[in-house]
Amino acid sequence: MLIFLFIFIFFNLRNFLKLNRKQKDFNSKKITTFNKKNLNNWMNLTKKERYNLTKQDSLNYMDKRKLLLDEIRNEYKKISRKNSEGNIKKK
Repeated sequence: MLIFLFIFIFFNLRNFLKLNRKQKDFNSKKITTFNKKNLNNWMNLTKKERYNLTKQDSLNYMDKRKLLLDEIRNEYKKISRKNSEGNIKKK
């Protein structure tokens, strides 16, 4: 009986800690984009939070640029293959 009581307490404690972690995540992700209307919210963030947000934005921007560059390279390869095949057939 005592063992079941300890197991029950353990699971409840674990669930409680998971809930606290989720709440912290919600608080940190409250505002994801900033503009002129919510400039005060941006200024109310700590220096570290602002740094992390700008770092995250720059990483997202870099990833988008990499994807776009890959798409451009693939299209260029397709176009150059078609042109080279056309030149070979003409000869």
